[in-house]
Amino acid sequence: VVNPNEGYPLPDTHKLTVKVTSPYGNSYHQGDHVESGNFAFTAAEAGDYTACFWSPEHNPPATVTVEFEWKTGVVSKDWTKVAKKGQVDMMELELKKLFDTVSSIHEEMFYLREREEEMQELNKTTNSRMASLGFISLVVCLSVAALQIWHLKTFFERKKLL
Repeated sequence: VVNPNEGYPLPDTHKLTVKVTSPYGNSYHQGDHVESGNFAFTAAEAGDYTACFWSPEHNPPATVTVEFEWKTGVVSKDWTKVAKKGQVDMMELELKKLFDTVSSIHEEMFYLREREEEMQELNKTTNSRMASLGFISLVVCLSVAALQIWHLKTFFERKKLL
């Protein structure tokens, strides 16, 4: 939250409640009366996660500016802390970054293959349903045509035109 009065404490009206939820409605993070901070979580469910910010106290009404940065994958890791913790040289740090990048790409490829198989299965079932519906509609059209021919034939026979 950006403080409107630099050097002074943040007013209570500018403190926010934060909630992060998964695509299935599971809560991953909740913070009440937050002034600033950061947090991380590992997504267990695939899909779009939602971050909601709201001010529980609206007296007096105030405009609040929030600086928000959402990082995913390899980018979300703080590599400067990794270098300080392990006392590794720059080459080893770059190697760890590359390894994490390759691992992330590898996981993404498996996920995409899984989705491709699901889409192919969906495509096959849709094609078979369309073929069945096409055949049923052909049978219905031919039945209606035969019924019309029979009806016209009996009509003309009754009128003694045939």
